[in-house]
Amino acid sequence: MKDLILQNDNLPRLDLNLTPKAQTVLNAAIKIFLTHGFNGATTDMIQRSAGVSKSTVYAHFSNKERLFLAVVQSECASFTKSIHSIEFTPGNLTESLRKLAHAYLDVALSDSALALYRVVIAEAPRFPALGHIFYNTGPHVVKTIVGKSFQKALDANEIDLNGADVNEVAEVFVAMLRSELHLQRLTHPDKPLKKSVIDHWVEIAISSFMRSYATDNK
Repeated sequence: MKDLILQNDNLPRLDLNLTPKAQTVLNAAIKIFLTHGFNGATTDMIQRSAGVSKSTVYAHFSNKERLFLAVVQSECASFTKSIHSIEFTPGNLTESLRKLAHAYLDVALSDSALALYRVVIAEAPRFPALGHIFYNTGPHVVKTIVGKSFQKALDANEIDLNGADVNEVAEVFVAMLRSELHLQRLTHPDKPLKKSVIDHWVEIAISSFMRSYATDNK
C-alpha cells in the first residue's frame, strides 16, 4: 500500500490557482470530459462550451492531456473538501465515524464522482500518471483523513488496534464502506441507492469496526 504513494513523487501536479478565464476553461472541460470521456472529448467541444477561442484554451493548458489532469486534480480536491471538515469528537466515536462515513459516501456515490471514476479507470492503462494523480488526490486523501481520526481515537484510548498500523486499518474501513455500494452504483446506474440502504451499510461497517477495536468491547 505505501509503495503506491511513492510513485507520485515526480508526477506533473498542476497549479490550480487559476485566472478567471482559465477557470472558465476548466469548468467547461470538467463537463465535457465527464460526459464524453477522454477519447470522446475534443478541445473544440471544450472551447465552444467555455465560449472562448482555441488559442485561449492552449494558452492556459498546453494540451488535452494536461487539461484532463487538471480536471482530475480539481474534481478530487472538490470531492475531499467536505471530508476535511469532519472533526473527531472525543467520547463519541460512533457518531464521529457515522458523520465521516456519510460525508465520504455522499461524495463517492455521487454522479460526478462516479463519472470521474469511470473515465480515470478507462484511461489509466494508457495514461498511468492520471491514475496516480487520481489515487493520491482522491482516495489516498480520504484514507489519510480517516487515519488521522483513528489516531485521535487511539490517543484518547477509545480504540485499541492490537498493534495494527493505523493507516492500514483506515484503508480497510474505507474499503468496507465503499465496496458493495460503489459496485452497485457503477453497475446499476439506472437504480439509485435508497438512503435506507446506505444508512444500513454504514451501521454495519461501524459495528464491525467497533467490535474489533473499541476499548469498550475489550
